[in-house]
Amino acid sequence: MELVKRYIAAVQRELPEVKRDEIGRELTANIMDQLDALAEQQGALTEADIAALLKQMGHPRKVAQQYVPPQPFINASYMALYKNTLFMVLGILFVLHLVEVTTYWLSSANMGLIRYGFALFGGFIDEACFGFTSITLAYWLMSRQQPVANTGCGANWQPEKLPPAGPGWQHIKLQDIFTDLASYIFLLVVIWYPLYMSAEQLAQSALLLSSNVRLILQYSTPLIVLGIVHSLWQLRQRLWSRNMLATHVLLNATIAVIALYLASTSPLLQLNTERWLGVFNLQQIERSAMITLVIIALFPAWEALRDSLRLRNLK
Repeated sequence: MELVKRYIAAVQRELPEVKRDEIGRELTANIMDQLDALAEQQGALTEADIAALLKQMGHPRKVAQQYVPPQPFINASYMALYKNTLFMVLGILFVLHLVEVTTYWLSSANMGLIRYGFALFGGFIDEACFGFTSITLAYWLMSRQQPVANTGCGANWQPEKLPPAGPGWQHIKLQDIFTDLASYIFLLVVIWYPLYMSAEQLAQSALLLSSNVRLILQYSTPLIVLGIVHSLWQLRQRLWSRNMLATHVLLNATIAVIALYLASTSPLLQLNTERWLGVFNLQQIERSAMITLVIIALFPAWEALRDSLRLRNLK
């Protein structure tokens, strides 16, 4: 039975130390029972018979994983949230870094196109590595602290508490939630980040929003915060209700009105004419910004109209 001992030892080496003895005894009893049954059928067993039985049971590492399944770095119940959080944060970091590097490029006479490319992608890689590491560690800690049974998918769920069957659009996609959440967070950063810039940094900026536009956006901060809270509400419920739809209609309609009002505001941008003269037509830039705001306003206006129709049809 030396072969059996070697097999048990190989399995135990793949197990946590606290479970090696218990699982070793259980596995030994299981193998001996199978060998006894096989001996009753064909008589005395040879070394080849024992080897064939052990090979049929599987590689020691696979057998060990049957007793103690490997724990993923991030719990499977968090994987969808983890991926969407990762895409949201990395997307925001890239857009902010793009704005920062482009602004510096336009305001500097010493940065060429090649240097601009290195600054854009090289700087983003550093920020992306930091963001990826931070998010991954956060979800790893969540996975270690909260068992799967406590995430709402355990054995204590009750069919009677399932929501009523409804149309397909009533289910809220995680991608839609995180897209809205990223947009609101990005707006907050755009609105309030200039307040933390020094006067010298503001003076060096080649392109800024005008003071009137910044003031309107600052007054819109409570609406943006409401949008963040609403996105978190969607993340918790994952199913459109009448109250949630009504709030979403009001939120999107207000955002559309503010975007159209900003489009009618003049000037939209605070430009350094000395740096831009001869490079771009300032009137064309203003007009492009106005058209962009009108196009942006169409998206929340469409969502407000769509959700108004859904609200009428939702029982």
